[in-house]
Amino acid sequence: MTDIRTQALACREASRAIAALDSTAKAALLEAMAEQLLADEAAILAANVQDLDNARAAGIGNAMLDRLMLNPARITGIADALREVAGLPDPVGQKTRSEVRPNGIVVERVRVPLGVIAMIYEARPNVTADAAALCIKAGNGVILRGGKEAIASNQAIAASLHTAMARFGVPAAALTIVADLRREAMLELLQLTDIVDLAIPRGGEGLIRFVAEHARVPVIKHYKGVCHLFVDAVADTAKALDLLIDGKCSRPSACNAIETLLVHHDIAAAFLPQAAEALRARGVELRGCPASRAIVADLLPATEADWDAEYLDLILAVRVVDDLQAAIAHIQCHTSDHTEVIVTEDAANAETFVAALRSAVVMVNASSRFSDGGQLGLGAEIGISTTRLHSYGPMGLEALTVERFVVRGEGQVRT
Repeated sequence: MTDIRTQALACREASRAIAALDSTAKAALLEAMAEQLLADEAAILAANVQDLDNARAAGIGNAMLDRLMLNPARITGIADALREVAGLPDPVGQKTRSEVRPNGIVVERVRVPLGVIAMIYEARPNVTADAAALCIKAGNGVILRGGKEAIASNQAIAASLHTAMARFGVPAAALTIVADLRREAMLELLQLTDIVDLAIPRGGEGLIRFVAEHARVPVIKHYKGVCHLFVDAVADTAKALDLLIDGKCSRPSACNAIETLLVHHDIAAAFLPQAAEALRARGVELRGCPASRAIVADLLPATEADWDAEYLDLILAVRVVDDLQAAIAHIQCHTSDHTEVIVTEDAANAETFVAALRSAVVMVNASSRFSDGGQLGLGAEIGISTTRLHSYGPMGLEALTVERFVVRGEGQVRT
């Protein structure tokens, strides 16, 4: 038996101990894990410095380095996310439906844990804690296979969480860190259909496509976040500028950052010069269509590839469109089904925009940066799905459970 299979079997066994915990015990465990992370801050930051040094030596880009970096504020944020999950309603055991059939049997739908979740991720050490919190709260075991660039940080965070778990008598295997970073080991993990119930990849498009193409277990995925912001003819320009700056500049390496700005022709001459000035003051490179370059002459020319680009950097594609329908048509052609934003003071235009697009999150007069499980009330987010399976959009606790049928009768038989 291989090491990966042995670890996965141990995680499945430990997941039963997690599933047996009641809501009070799970909440207390997560609170203890948050406290332990803060107590172990120095060790975690030391491990993170080691990862950052190795990443810089390997020539890893700024977007990846930003995702990899930890500091005291980010560790506090991770601990706060654990506490937020601890305080969320427990989905396990919830009855989502109950009806009495004509023959008298009572048919209930009840949420139960999925079982074992495999997380495949890159330079996001916070995922180690977020995934642990969400999976444990939903009664699951979790197998964490992070990237080599974050291995020291991931192991330090996991060690801290294991310390808290031990105080509650929870087996460490319920939160399993895969230390074997060979591609062959990941491939084997993704083939374990008899043990692993779901795989969730988080990282760049290349990683997610690799997991989706090679897994035999079910996969929740999104390939990239090509998020659009459309400024309507009747938009409040001050509001639009604030939403654009926040969406593009607050954290450009995030998958919910704005990558393409669409501006209605009627407002473009007034809005684009303001937007260009504000964005350039924040270091943003602008690539525009011919119509936008006619208004702001020194924009770099956009190519067709720019409309499908997830820059994850301070780069923005800009296009002037004739009307609302042209904006919708552009998004429908180039969307990654992640997040779209309309800025408008016309309620009818807003509803047309919402109804026409199928993306996982559609915003009206709100920043794309709210496309995040924590911001949308899910607690820490385990991922975002642009796959129309059992979950679509940011995934929280409920997405880590499934509904099963519980039937209660008094001896009824089918004749």
